[in-house]
Amino acid sequence: MKRLSPFLGRLFLISIIVISAISCNKTPQFKNIEGWSPEINSRLKAFLDSTVNLNERKVAVFDGDGTVFGQVPFYLADEALYRYADLNYKGKTDSLSVSKMRILEAMVADGNNVGKPYVEDRVHFLSGMAPEEVAELGYQCFLESYKNKFYPEMKALIENLKEYGFEVWILTASPEYLYQKFIATELNLPVINIVGVKSVIVDGKLTNEIVMPIPQDDGKANTIPTYIKARPLIVGGNSRGDMDMINQSKGLKIVVNPDDITVRGQDDGPMHGFTVKSYWEKEGALIVTCNDVRDTTKRFHTAEWKIRENVAHPKK
Repeated sequence: MKRLSPFLGRLFLISIIVISAISCNKTPQFKNIEGWSPEINSRLKAFLDSTVNLNERKVAVFDGDGTVFGQVPFYLADEALYRYADLNYKGKTDSLSVSKMRILEAMVADGNNVGKPYVEDRVHFLSGMAPEEVAELGYQCFLESYKNKFYPEMKALIENLKEYGFEVWILTASPEYLYQKFIATELNLPVINIVGVKSVIVDGKLTNEIVMPIPQDDGKANTIPTYIKARPLIVGGNSRGDMDMINQSKGLKIVVNPDDITVRGQDDGPMHGFTVKSYWEKEGALIVTCNDVRDTTKRFHTAEWKIRENVAHPKK
């Protein structure tokens, strides 16, 4: 094989450098998101274009259930646990089975599956299992009951964010290992960018010891500086529990399928007197809709444990 002359070698090297420079400096191209109005697409494009020359970490943070994928009729975290209990512990009398069933019975008695005690009990139920085992538990539940529940509009938005050089993070009040594998796989994100309720690992097993902050309510807002360590330009959520997190955005706020029926009470702070939708309309957030309805062909173990169903959001 002939070697290039010194002159041709230098010319080849310069060409590679120039091509690389052009490639690195190419202008991002916004891809229209099918299913959302021209007005929403226009607002998204204008905001993303405004970030092109920012000399800082560009971070976008989203809630999980109800924001990037459907939560109807039940949260995947609940379905994964009740399904696992039915298959592995129900009707057994050994000490492990009895103790795990007691945890679920306490969760059912609590009834508030968005409250911190309930969220903590999910972690307690999974204690003693290997992280890989929990990740597979969540992934198999996803494949069986939630495979088509990721919102195509949100997936398209996330692809646009990657095009514009954003780091995309998902914050969830569900156990971290339970959600990491299926979300990272479906959205093509690094596993470490899916942050949930963490527990201390000892000798390769999850324990009952929860690592603070818990990403629920105000804890979601505190999770951002604790683990992400940058104030986001975009934050998206869907519920009252995401309010504190969404208000951490220094740029665009996105709200998916917000409730417009329940008027929030005094315990809801600045949302007092508003529905979730009317509050975010007042705050100038970008409100979007995605289809979230029950798949009637699927069996949901959660229903058999009589946990309340989440409200459907059929897209008109």
